[in-house]
Amino acid sequence: MKALRFHAAKDLRIEDIPAPAEPGPGEVLIENRFCGICGTDLHEYAYGPIFVPKEPHPFTKAHGPQVLGHEFGGVVKAVGQGVDHVKVGDRVSVQPLIMPRVGDYYAARGLFHLSSQLALAGLSWHSGGMAQRALLNDYNVQPIPDSLSDEEAALIEPTAVAVYACDRAGVTAGNSVLITGAGPIGILTAMAARAAGATQLFMSDPNETRLALAREALGDVRTINPKSEKVADVIRNETEGNVGCDIAIECVGNEYALKNCADAVRKQGVVVQTGLHPHENPLNWFDVTFKDIDIRGSWAYPTHYWPRVARLIASGQIPARKIVTKFVSLGDAVKEGFDQLLDPAGKHLKILIDLSR
Repeated sequence: MKALRFHAAKDLRIEDIPAPAEPGPGEVLIENRFCGICGTDLHEYAYGPIFVPKEPHPFTKAHGPQVLGHEFGGVVKAVGQGVDHVKVGDRVSVQPLIMPRVGDYYAARGLFHLSSQLALAGLSWHSGGMAQRALLNDYNVQPIPDSLSDEEAALIEPTAVAVYACDRAGVTAGNSVLITGAGPIGILTAMAARAAGATQLFMSDPNETRLALAREALGDVRTINPKSEKVADVIRNETEGNVGCDIAIECVGNEYALKNCADAVRKQGVVVQTGLHPHENPLNWFDVTFKDIDIRGSWAYPTHYWPRVARLIASGQIPARKIVTKFVSLGDAVKEGFDQLLDPAGKHLKILIDLSR
């Protein structure tokens, strides 16, 4: 079968590789339909290996070359013994987190995403979404409602990241929320905040093209370019009592963006860090203490979020399809997908690979 595999930084190859074997007990074989190119995939392409194991992964034993893609869905082609929640022909979305299900401190508490042996389909597993087929564990394959399109099935994963960030922040009705970073996760997080009841949305990004895309996708959002406006001053000027926003969620992994969050949030407000920072980031901890604010991390998502997020998308409360700006074939994925998304001009948000083309 055709697959896009990561070999090294700037070395992605479309290759013919053996198709997955028939599923064993507790396994499901799917024919992939759409797969999103994630920021993590871009980082692997530009600077990797980062999450792709150089040595066999301690749990899955996977290592490079790696089929990329962890935002995907498809159609069930075969199921192994003991699988009863999906059947051949079902349309599904892939929850890509893979980890020990027993004998793990966090697994015993249902916090599978916090396992120290965590792996991901498309990064540290033998299968991924950027191939014609994938073999997965039964718990990775989630049926989707008829009201959800195949394209939207591939958007559940990034939307789950956004919904969890808002849950960690405690977004509730009437909140004012700042999102830093107008990329796919940032825009989805703004959509999730609105679905949770936020009534005042701010979004900052130094890229005017991305800000324009955010306004198109979100409608009523106050966009701020930190190159021309001081983010915290804008927010204080436009919030009740001129005290700042209730919640700020950092979605880009940039030290200045995090500092803007801490500056813009009101006293006893909440800052949630969702973007992955590549290095240490010093904050003004006197202000953190003086303002009595909470700073919380948000890593991935609980694995049980899939049905909830699917309902949010299918109902239109989170119109995730709006972040998709382009479709490409697998054969064109590097030049027309990865390279386009790494363009500093930032003309695209989410590019989906159509595996049927």
